[in-house]
Amino acid sequence: MIGTRPIDIEVDGGVTPETAPRVVAAGASVLVAGSAVFKTPDYKANMDAIRKACG
Repeated sequence: MIGTRPIDIEVDGGVTPETAPRVVAAGASVLVAGSAVFKTPDYKANMDAIRKACG
């Protein structure tokens, strides 16, 4: 659908280390993770887990 146009696809909601690889594989280039990041005081570890899951 987007072809070669430089369009970012953003996914907001339900982004976790488990779901992030699937949404990236589906074409998302921007992930918004609220609850998955702020669920514990160690925000960096939560963000790192999502990044690691995406490869």
